[in-house]
Amino acid sequence: MDNIFEMNNVCKSFKDFGIKNVNLSLEKGYIMGFIGANGAGKSTTINCLLGLLNIDSGTVKIFGKEKLENSDKEKIGVVLDGCPYAEMLTIKDIKKILKEVYKSWDMDKFENLCKNFAIPENKKIKEFSTGMKAKLNIATAICHTPQLLVLDEPTSGLDPVVRDEILDILLDFVQNENNSVLISSHITSDLEKVCDYIAFIKDGEIVFVENKDEIYEKYAILHCKNDEINTIDKSAIIGYKQNSFSTQALVYADKVNGEFLMDKPSIEDIMLFYTKEAK
Repeated sequence: MDNIFEMNNVCKSFKDFGIKNVNLSLEKGYIMGFIGANGAGKSTTINCLLGLLNIDSGTVKIFGKEKLENSDKEKIGVVLDGCPYAEMLTIKDIKKILKEVYKSWDMDKFENLCKNFAIPENKKIKEFSTGMKAKLNIATAICHTPQLLVLDEPTSGLDPVVRDEILDILLDFVQNENNSVLISSHITSDLEKVCDYIAFIKDGEIVFVENKDEIYEKYAILHCKNDEINTIDKSAIIGYKQNSFSTQALVYADKVNGEFLMDKPSIEDIMLFYTKEAK
C-alpha cells in the first residue's frame, strides 16, 4: 500500500475541544471525502495534517516524511475557507506572483482554466462573485503540479453548475495515479459523485473510514412500526428516529433478521443518524 499521507493517533487539544487519536490515511490515486457536523473536528484535522497546527501527540507523514522540504510542500495544493488573495489584485497580478513562487508553475494550464472558468483577467478580486473566487482557488491550487490536493469546503455556497465543473477537475486530477485528494464538504451529494472513500469524524474522533461503495452494502435505512424496533437486535441499530406512527433506523444490514423494508442510505443519512438525529 502506497499512502500519500498518514495520520497516526494524532491528538490536538484546545480549551474546550480537541481531536483524539485520529488515524487517517489515503492511498495514491484516490479521492477521500471527509464529513462531520460543524465543530466535529474536520478543519482541525486538516490543519494538523498540513502542519498549520502543532499536534500534541501522534505522527503525521506526507509523502512518507514527517518533516517536509520546500520541494515537498510545493507538491501540495490547498484550498481553505475564503479567498487568500488581496482584493485589489487581478488575475494578471496573480500570474506574475505565482510564477515566481512556484518552480513548477504551469502558466498554460492556469490560463486555460481561467478561460474555461470565464474568470476575467483584468477584474479585481473584490469584484469577483463567490463562484469566481472558488474557481480561482481551485485553479491556483492545481497549477503548480501538486500530487496531493487538500480542500476544505471548496464548493460551499456554489451553484450546481460550478460545483460540477470543480468535481470534474478533481476526477481528472486523479487520473494520474500518483495524485490524491482529501476533500471536506457538507454537500455530501458532491462527495457521492467523486469519492472513493468516506471518512466520518464526530466530536473529534474518527467514527469510520470506509470504501464508499461498501458503505451502501454495509448500512441500510430500516422502516418499521414503533413497537417493532424493540424486536431488532440492539447491536444492529446505530441510531433511529420516530414519529407518531413509524420508526426509521440506520442499521448494519447484515445484522437484521426478519422481514423489514430497508433502503440504501445516502452519505447524508448516515451522518445524520450518527449525529443529531440519532437516539
